[in-house]
Amino acid sequence: MNHLKTFILLAGLTALFAGLGYLIGGATGMAIALLFAGGMNLFSYWNADKIVLRMYRAQPVDENHPNAVVRNYVADVRQMARDAGLPQPQVAIIPNDQPNAFATGRNPERAAVCATTGLLDMLTREEVRGVMAHELAHVKNRDTLIMTVTATIAGAIAALANFALFFGGGDDRERPGGLIGALALMILAPMAAGLVQMAISRAREYEADRVGAEIAGDPHALAAALQKIEAYAKRIHNPTAERNPASGQLFIINPLAGKGADNLFSTHPATGNRVRALMELGTKMGLRPRAFADPVAPTPVSSARPATTGVPATPTPPRGPWG
Repeated sequence: MNHLKTFILLAGLTALFAGLGYLIGGATGMAIALLFAGGMNLFSYWNADKIVLRMYRAQPVDENHPNAVVRNYVADVRQMARDAGLPQPQVAIIPNDQPNAFATGRNPERAAVCATTGLLDMLTREEVRGVMAHELAHVKNRDTLIMTVTATIAGAIAALANFALFFGGGDDRERPGGLIGALALMILAPMAAGLVQMAISRAREYEADRVGAEIAGDPHALAAALQKIEAYAKRIHNPTAERNPASGQLFIINPLAGKGADNLFSTHPATGNRVRALMELGTKMGLRPRAFADPVAPTPVSSARPATTGVPATPTPPRGPWG
């Protein structure tokens, strides 16, 4: 169903682009905008993994790491990758207290999976396995390719709309709906494209939850991890993500401390919806329901937490007068 939903959304995005392009500049203008947006996104597709890893100061790790927690993390990722029939990805850790994780890379042969030090410190080994299986599912499903295609089309729509707003788009008499209708379409089309792009992202998250639960063999562990990560993400600052909010969609849980509602403007599904789907999958797999403990300690997490990974805690910058 998620594959079908993604296909329908992509078809809708393509139709929106074609209609707007033809309205503004005919077939020639549409082709020029697509080539321009495609060139920009192709560069991002080939280089985004390096940019993101550098941005978050990701540190490659292997089985020879001096800390047992990190060694277990690497060993579990490599074992699950073998079980899933995937090439061995680069494994890295990010020095950040907020528990979270993401995958990047333009294809499975050049993939990298990253966990924050907060994730390794605050979750059990089974929960970390569930999270990293979710990230390996993104690699297996080639979600980076899908999101690149959607970004290309959405970027082309935005480029067309900007061109039309600033330079006009032909004879108003030839536009359906006249000038007012054309202006409304130029303003609303990029918004609609962004909403479709977010909907595709949410569909891919549900699919990665399902495939990841099958890779790890424990949907309940991933469900428990999602609850913990969301609870801590609301309380622990992630300064790099907040400086670069566009990278937030990479993570398993929104790192920007949002409420997580399944609404039009959310790139992530509501965690409660994801947990219910995983629990239903566990029932189908014949697993007994797990009782979830309170995912958050009653006292705030501070930078003085025990650093089981051996990586220094991330200093929390002072917050502004509004929080």
